[in-house]
Amino acid sequence: MTRLATYLLALTLGLFAVLGTTQPSWAALITDLVAERAEQELGPALPPNGQFQIHLADGLPRDGQFIQEFWIDQSSGQFIANVVTLQGDVTRVWGLAVLSVPIPVVNRRVQPDEILQPRDIEMIEMAWARVHAFAITEYEDLVGMQVRRMLSPGRPVHHQSVTPPIIVSRGDKVTIELQHGPLQLTATGKAISDAHLGQEVRVVNLSSNKTITAIAKGDGLVEAQF
Repeated sequence: MTRLATYLLALTLGLFAVLGTTQPSWAALITDLVAERAEQELGPALPPNGQFQIHLADGLPRDGQFIQEFWIDQSSGQFIANVVTLQGDVTRVWGLAVLSVPIPVVNRRVQPDEILQPRDIEMIEMAWARVHAFAITEYEDLVGMQVRRMLSPGRPVHHQSVTPPIIVSRGDKVTIELQHGPLQLTATGKAISDAHLGQEVRVVNLSSNKTITAIAKGDGLVEAQF
């Protein structure tokens, strides 16, 4: 073997020896590692846009390579994890993983029958445990709705607390568009029930004095077939 070949072989073996004894130099925040494992544990039950806020106990390391073992109580969020450190040691960490979601809430006290405007609504992060199963979680599902019962600021809004705006009220005089194939007539009527857009409403045709069922199409406007 030539001197050059011997030198290259020795250099290669030395490099492998160094790589075999050197610990990886990269690290991740333990809070990020825990959040990832908590999301995996929750799986399909993780709500849309849900994310974990991780709170480690005081005095614990903040960086590690990966989590070797992980346990979490999904009802309380308390967790314990065995984390492999940069030095290759295994250390135990623990704390609280709080699952939070962004939800729309009103920023003022809103009275019944008010229509919610964009200025009345803001998005906040809230612990998932405080969000009722029937709470509205999308901004678009709240703006423009009519309030049925008083809303308090900063609290989740339940679906039962709002409704699409009433556009035809009982006792209102309405214009009835009577459709029969391509033929369209109009008549004057009186609503005997409330209705929001697209909802059925009972009206009395003041010309015939007959009660018919129509569909609310706009403010003071309903449509019926004949």
